[in-house]
This record gives sequence, C-alpha cells and structure tokens, in this order.
Amino acid sequence: MALRSILFALLAFAFFATHDLIVKFLGGSYSPVQLIFFSSLMSFPLATAMLMRDPTEGNLRPVNPWWVAARTLASVFAALCVFYAFSNLPLSQVYALLFSMPLLITVLSVPILGEKVGLHRWGAVVFGLAGVLIVLRPGSAELELGHLAGILAAVFSSFASVVVRRIGRQERTVVLMLYPLATNFLVMGAALGFVYKPMPILDLGLVGLIAICAFVAGLFLIAAYRAGEAAVVAPMQYSQIIWATIFGYTLFNETLDTPTLIGTALIILSGIYIVWRESRGRSTNTPVLRTRQRNQSPGAMNISPFLRNKR
Repeated sequence: MALRSILFALLAFAFFATHDLIVKFLGGSYSPVQLIFFSSLMSFPLATAMLMRDPTEGNLRPVNPWWVAARTLASVFAALCVFYAFSNLPLSQVYALLFSMPLLITVLSVPILGEKVGLHRWGAVVFGLAGVLIVLRPGSAELELGHLAGILAAVFSSFASVVVRRIGRQERTVVLMLYPLATNFLVMGAALGFVYKPMPILDLGLVGLIAICAFVAGLFLIAAYRAGEAAVVAPMQYSQIIWATIFGYTLFNETLDTPTLIGTALIILSGIYIVWRESRGRSTNTPVLRTRQRNQSPGAMNISPFLRNKR
C-alpha cells in the first residue's frame, strides 16, 4: 500500500508541475488575471462533477462565514501571487519559496489552532527560514516582485490550509470548493477588462489544460492519501523540484544555481522533519500532515473533505 500511495502522490505532483509549467509558458504573454479567470471558468464543469459526489445535506451558507471568507480571500491572493511568481521567476526558485509552507503552517497553527509547538519544531522552522534567506540571498542578488509574490503565495496558502484544518469538519465540501473558485472567477472577471489580450485557440486550449492538470492532480492526491499514511505522502511534494529542474533547463534555459540548491535542501529537510515530528505524535492538530490541497491554483480542489476520516 505504501508503494501505491507514493506512486499516486508522485503522479499528482507531476501533474501539478505540468500545471505550473503551462502557467509559466503562458505567463510570458498574458496577465495572471486573465489566466486565472479563464482557468477558473474552465474548472467549473470539473468541480461540478466532483461536487455531485458530496453526500452531505444542506445549503451553500457557510457554518463559519468569517473563516470561510478569510480562507476564500487568501486563496484568491495565493492564486494571483503564484501565477505572477511562475511567470517571472525560474521554476526552481518559486518551488523553493512554496516549499516553506510547512514552516509557515507550523507557525500559523499556534494562533489559529492553539497548537503547542515544541523546541524541535521551532528549530526546524528557523532552519527552514534560513534556507529561504539563502535562496533569496538579499544584498547579493537583485530581488524582484516575483520573489515577493512567491513568499506571499506561500503565506496565503498556508493560512488557507490552517483555516481548513480548523473548520473543515464543519463545512460542506461544496462550500470549501465553490467559494474560492467563484470568487476567483468574479474578481478576475471584474479586472479582466484592464489586461485582456485576445487568445488564439491553442492558448485557450492550454488554459483548459491548466484546469485539467489541477483536477487530475487532485484525484491522484486523494488516491494517494487513501492508499497510505500522510507521513509517506506529504514529502512527495518535494519531487516537484526535480520537474522544475528538468523543465527549467530544457525549455527555459534555467539552471539550478548553488544558493538555490543549498537553500532548497535546507527547506526540504526542515519540512520533512516537521512532518516526521507530527507523525510521531508530537502535535495535537497535525496541521502539516493534514494539509492535503494546493491553494495556489484556482482549479485545485480542496481534498481534505473527501478524507474526513483519514488521519
């Protein structure tokens, strides 16, 4: 079962990496606002098909309206920031910044979930944040808006993930999935007139592929968590750095420089250590282990409600 869960997880993150590759490719020609609008539009049929499986009774009124609103806004900002970051930075640098999410989730779980974080996990957070500084290398390299966008994407996504951990058992799947998707569509649609560029049919097809990749990745991630333990599945997200290196080198002439390599290694090690500590019962809420979605994409489903009884 562990081998199956690893295989499913690797496939999921391969699809996520393909999603990000297309975002970067199209981001050279179109605004993130336009890409998010059309990917949200094309995600609605896929999300509807998934939501038809929701067996819970009720309406679309949130049980926790303020938390749902906060998570929805965070998801919208995360999507906008990550689309901008992928459009303007090397793939490997964006992933290095996004890999800081377990560290940020650990920090945010203290005020939001009342999590008690011990010295070991605080040490891992500091260790990982040192890796982020190495990747950014302030003072020795020119920092761009893309770097800020990548950091904000990690912060907003981490916040959205911790909120799901707080309210996920109380809210219907349809509420957790539909509100961010609809808000992305409405907000980006309102801003579309300022940035719109006509898209040929091939580019529209690629935007559709963004939505499909996010949806298929979510299905594989559900399969991975159902087949194995979260402590096995969670570290598989770091396989995306391999795809970033391959795609970046072959398609965009990007190379993984030494500071990015060292910083990414520190971030990954700290994230794995936090997952390991949580899996050994060092956490009451296991916020990182229960982060089972990618909030940086408008079409990426929140899979936690499909695994309500799975640790």
